[in-house]
Amino acid sequence: MSGPTASGAVAVLGGTGCVGRHVCAAFAARGRRVVAVARRPSPAVGAHRFVPLDAAGCTPGELAAVLAAEGVGTVVNATLGWGRTEAEMGRTNVGLVERLLDALRGLDDPPRLVQLGTIHEYGPVPHGTPLDERVPPRPQTLYARAKLTASRSVLAAVGAEGLDAVVLRVTNTIGPYPAPDSLFGSLAARLRDDTEGAGVEVALADARRDYVDVRDASWAVVLAAESTAGDPLLNIGSGAARHLSELVDALVRAGGLTPDAIRRRQGDAAGRSAGADWIQVDHTRARRLLGWRPRHDVDTSMRDLWSTVRAAVPDPAPSAGGDGRRG
Repeated sequence: MSGPTASGAVAVLGGTGCVGRHVCAAFAARGRRVVAVARRPSPAVGAHRFVPLDAAGCTPGELAAVLAAEGVGTVVNATLGWGRTEAEMGRTNVGLVERLLDALRGLDDPPRLVQLGTIHEYGPVPHGTPLDERVPPRPQTLYARAKLTASRSVLAAVGAEGLDAVVLRVTNTIGPYPAPDSLFGSLAARLRDDTEGAGVEVALADARRDYVDVRDASWAVVLAAESTAGDPLLNIGSGAARHLSELVDALVRAGGLTPDAIRRRQGDAAGRSAGADWIQVDHTRARRLLGWRPRHDVDTSMRDLWSTVRAAVPDPAPSAGGDGRRG
């Protein structure tokens, strides 16, 4: 699938993050010239052009100048900011999007925008409820509310100003190079570092959630960037609500570990998934309009997650902020 937007460079804001790096790779595999934009460079995007820029702190004019100078035809916002207060959450998740929209308004020929939202914008739903795009958003966390505000700003600009943009509400991701602070990224690192074989303890909520491979999500971004379909909101997920214990089992298998490598205890959902005991994404619209469907099964995703975590050098001070974390 291709359209008039399948030309020019692709700027990936948050291109060094755990999702952004895969988005960069997916566009490069498509033959597009990629510009990774983030505060600091990373070997993860060494094959692409890198532009150092704090997209959440720069002016709209500075951001517009970068997009124009690089000949950008598509811009993907793959940034994700985290914080403990509404102001901290808003700086990257909302403020950056407001600056980006102003930057696009200042360009004579603005690029197509793909905004990565989150399935958590819908908030908790009853067990058995498939999350399609008609579900009214009722987010319960600071993070989800900030992401919803950003998504609504983009959708409002599409409706009122004719902005060429699409919002993808993406569920939690698994697969290679996970965020160090994600549930399965951190658990894999603890298992890797358990050199004495004592086993690790993990608190698991009694929850079923939808996890999609990060490479499948990135492929959806490529298809959305190239699509001429008119609907500006699409949900992206595997379509299956799996119990967290099932996913932990898959990680244990991926590591070739014995079941006693994990000691499980009951816990509560925290972080971005707080309050979400059931997540099952209905990706019918994305399948119909983009021809997209997930291609990686859970065991493959976990094997690739494990292999990259096992090979990684432990980082004593993982970075946080707007370079992208998800899952």
